[in-house]
Amino acid sequence: MGVNSKLKDDNTDFLFRCILELKNLEECYGFFEDLCTVSELKAMSQRTVVAKMLRDKHVYSDIVSHTGASTATISRVNRSLNYGTDGYELIFRRLDEAEQTEHSDDGAQS
Repeated sequence: MGVNSKLKDDNTDFLFRCILELKNLEECYGFFEDLCTVSELKAMSQRTVVAKMLRDKHVYSDIVSHTGASTATISRVNRSLNYGTDGYELIFRRLDEAEQTEHSDDGAQS
């Protein structure tokens, strides 16, 4: 995974180290509500859902109706998916693996 050298600096490293210390959704909500404006957080969450929907092969019209994202935002996210650093793919793959583990754990308990 390539890192954008324009983005990498001590301040960004510190931010990411802070994020890595978060343990659960409640902690994430607390930290990100303090860190971000509502519109910043909504924009990031929207882009994440758009990326997941694009990865799952949804068409633009479905993504627009589900997320309210503009076609420009969808195109930008699509460009990141196709030509970015694979950050979205890494996270979605881990989420898929975690979900599969949860389902196999559920089956083992039966």
